[in-house]
Amino acid sequence: MQCLLIYDIVHDGTRQKVADACLDYGLQRIQYSAFVGDLPQALQRELFNEIKRRLGRQAGNIQLFPLDERSWNKRRTIAQKGPEDDN
Repeated sequence: MQCLLIYDIVHDGTRQKVADACLDYGLQRIQYSAFVGDLPQALQRELFNEIKRRLGRQAGNIQLFPLDERSWNKRRTIAQKGPEDDN
């Protein structure tokens, strides 16, 4: 099942630890604090628990949205490079 994980974490080191956990579970970064990927529900729970552990006592807002196939297929994206990316 596809999922979207977004977060807002002030502490740089903790934010990096959460990003590393997302990458460890095979999620793809789509924005600085947003990851998406295909994870079964059990792994979604496992990842969320791992993120909670890595967050510790630091302030943060982490949200994981499971997306069924119908919702995933309705997504719309714009991903274009700007002129500064041509160099």
